This record gives sequence, structure tokens and C-alpha cells, in this order.
Amino acid sequence: MLYSLLAITQNDMEKIVEPVIEVCNVLIPVLLAVVGAVGAIWCILLGVKYAKADDPQEHEKTKKGLINAIIGFVLIFILLIMLQVGLHYFTQWWANYAYPG
Repeated sequence: MLYSLLAITQNDMEKIVEPVIEVCNVLIPVLLAVVGAVGAIWCILLGVKYAKADDPQEHEKTKKGLINAIIGFVLIFILLIMLQVGLHYFTQWWANYAYPG
């Protein structure tokens, strides 16, 4: 009895999952473009600041900031790509899931 009350039907699951998948499919490419643009601008600004640095301490500080920015943007790209790939595998799993009942 309790299992039948808690069971999720395929129609219920479609109502939950389809909007989430649609939003993710729209947002991921937009986020990749925004992160790419912001990353490029930020790295250019840090590069200019690095080139203009006169003090050796400021030079090293800017260099570390540039390296950290590049690492951060690469990680964001990797995570967004992993989200897109994971979403693909999730939709395959969801399409082949055997619903109880």
C-alpha cells in the first residue's frame, strides 16, 4: 500500500525532468559563452596589469593572479562540459528506466 502511494509514474517523472533538461540545454551554451568572454577579458586585463607592473612584488602578485584566473576558467569550462555530458547520460538513463507498477 505504502509503496503504491510513493511510486512515481512515468508521467509524473516527465513533468519533473523535462523542464529541468530544457533549461539546462538552453543555459549551458549561454554559460559557456559568458564564461569564455569574461575569462578572455579578465585575462587580457591581468596581462596588461602584468606588463605595466614596475615593482617585482606587484609583478609576482599579478602573475599569480593571472595563473589562478586561467586555472579557474579552465575548471569552470570542464565542469560545464561535464554537466552537459552528464545530462546526456541522465536523459538516456531516464528514457530506459523501468517504472514500477
